[in-house]
Amino acid sequence: MKKSSFYIINSITIYRLAAAPFLIFLIFIGNYDLFKWLLPISFFTDLIDGFLARKFHSTSVFGARIDSVADDLTIVSAIVGVFVFKREFINSNIELIIILLSLFIFQMIFAIVKYHKTSSFHTYLAKGAAILQGLFLILIFMLDHPIYFLFYSAAVITILDLIEEIILVYILPKWETNVKGLYWVMQRGVEKLN
Repeated sequence: MKKSSFYIINSITIYRLAAAPFLIFLIFIGNYDLFKWLLPISFFTDLIDGFLARKFHSTSVFGARIDSVADDLTIVSAIVGVFVFKREFINSNIELIIILLSLFIFQMIFAIVKYHKTSSFHTYLAKGAAILQGLFLILIFMLDHPIYFLFYSAAVITILDLIEEIILVYILPKWETNVKGLYWVMQRGVEKLN
């Protein structure tokens, strides 16, 4: 791993950390136009830093940790934007949104209680959920009407991801990063028994 690639990749992630409070600021001053154009940049940098980290073998515990926090802050800023700018969408889907938020909060609290920090599993389901969430959250601001098929697809994959992460927190005794998923963790357990 080259130091320069490590710093560049983490700088991209740190951009997302810094952009999230600015996105929230834009929401509260009502600057919808700038918000809707800067949000996709934050989501795009999430794709870029992960791709570059794998390509240049620059993964680290620090990078995984700040990437998870930056991901969460980007999603939170997008969700706050939906609550403020797309209130009618929230009102018509409140039950599903409460389920998603409840699972997310439970998973976060469970990880913090067990590991004294948030989880950073980066499972395949989490990556799939992040792509669908990001795509939906970008398009809800770009288009006149939400794409409900995309919303329900993202919600189902996110629910499956959060349930998987809750189970992973329960069965993994120590904090880990870059866990592929429950299937692979179970395979490791079977291999240890053999």
